[in-house]
Amino acid sequence: MKYLVTGVAGFIGSAVTERLTAIGHQVIGIDNLNDYYDVNLKLARLKRIEHPNFEFVKLDLADRESIAELFKVQQFDRVINLAAQAGVRYSLDNPLAYADSNLIGFVNILEGCRHNKVKHLIYASSSSVYGLNSKTPFETSDSVDHPISLYAASKKANELMAHTYSHLYNLSTTGLRFFTVYGPWGRPDMALFKFTKKIIDGEAIDIYNNGDMQRDFTYIDDIVEGIIRIQDVVPEQQENWTVETGSPADSSAPYRVYNIGNGKCEKLMDYIQALEESLGLEANKNFLPMQPGDVYKTYADTSGLFEATGYKPQTPIQEGVENFVKWYRDFYKK
Repeated sequence: MKYLVTGVAGFIGSAVTERLTAIGHQVIGIDNLNDYYDVNLKLARLKRIEHPNFEFVKLDLADRESIAELFKVQQFDRVINLAAQAGVRYSLDNPLAYADSNLIGFVNILEGCRHNKVKHLIYASSSSVYGLNSKTPFETSDSVDHPISLYAASKKANELMAHTYSHLYNLSTTGLRFFTVYGPWGRPDMALFKFTKKIIDGEAIDIYNNGDMQRDFTYIDDIVEGIIRIQDVVPEQQENWTVETGSPADSSAPYRVYNIGNGKCEKLMDYIQALEESLGLEANKNFLPMQPGDVYKTYADTSGLFEATGYKPQTPIQEGVENFVKWYRDFYKK
């Protein structure tokens, strides 16, 4: 089949593309290669995923005419939309960047799918949509009406926009709420990457809420496996579904939302300890108050994903962190 993967030079997009081409699919990948973080890392990812079945097109999701033309010419079977302006804290200072990529860009993807009969759209949502929800584990049946960052709000908006297109145009859409993805080739703005760099360089690491935070850390290979499996589970209409008896995660329309996490809640300080052990170094720790937009705890109920695919992410943080450290030292010659 022919796939469009957006954000192909990104952490998750490049890993998914590598897997798709390896199993014989044709992939057209797009990315605007913006400078939100080191472009050289993005270029290195593109170099890594070179394959006869892969073609890269430099393109911005917000470029409506070019996106429309790409869909018209290529006639994709499926679309995996992973491009987005990421980062909770960055959204506090640069809100307009999220409007372009996460809202306008997503409408352009929906329109491309609608007008060119794409059979399945899979798109990245986020655990951030759970916002003020304090009940754990987070279930897709929970309310997600109280986000606490613009990034989270944009992801919630994506889910609503996808449902509208599923309802109006019978477009099969699947949203995946990612939970703290980490691993080799990760983003420099993410905690593990920043911690590793600073510990090796002998700098203090900033630890928010005085270290009293918990996260459902999900290893990149588990995320990729979940995506590969769920893209074959194409949502269908459910004529007997009603709002009163159904879940926010499905619909009478061909629309589904799943959590994709490790299904285990880890203490931030245990994560840091695993990193220290992998590095063979002790971190200088700078304990700080909670940052605006952050949530205290994330924890995924992944039963929906398991029921749909038979797959349950399970890489332990010790193994995942060690793999990241090996990659980091090799890539940066540290």
